[in-house]
Amino acid sequence: MDHKHVKDLVLAALFLALGLVLPFLTGQIPTIGKMLSPMHIAVYLCGLVCGWQYGLLVGLICPILRSALFGIPVLYPVAIEMMFECATYGAVIGLIYHHIRHQGVWAVVLSLIIAMLAGRAVYGLAMGFLLGFGGSGFTMKMFMAGAFINAWPGIILHLVLIPTVMVVLDKTKTVPFKR
Repeated sequence: MDHKHVKDLVLAALFLALGLVLPFLTGQIPTIGKMLSPMHIAVYLCGLVCGWQYGLLVGLICPILRSALFGIPVLYPVAIEMMFECATYGAVIGLIYHHIRHQGVWAVVLSLIIAMLAGRAVYGLAMGFLLGFGGSGFTMKMFMAGAFINAWPGIILHLVLIPTVMVVLDKTKTVPFKR
């Protein structure tokens, strides 16, 4: 096993732990937690730092493990849906970012926006399949509310926090941008 693989495995475990712990910061007020999506922060960072494979795995495991350990999020439909959504976030941000030739803040922001859109599309599809589309199931109004209208504070938080963390990691030469 090479050094980079071991390093990425350890970092992925750290991001998984972070994804389990960060939601406790907003746990006292569930509405705030849903708006800020703190678990997503760890998944995005994992995809950026470790690559798409680890981002996908951490995104897949984190919601289900958190549900099993703490009962939050509720397993059906939320944790199951989040499993697909977060896996998409981690995989897409890692794939896009690591294929950009000149990395920097704009590469992070571009990768993040594409991952956010892809993950929200998967959120809509997963909820539709779990609850049924339209009528008394999952409607377009519910999708727009869950994916964008109620999520705007988290979207802004992620668009500010994730690039900031990546700039700090670059400046400290912990995870330098590819130039």
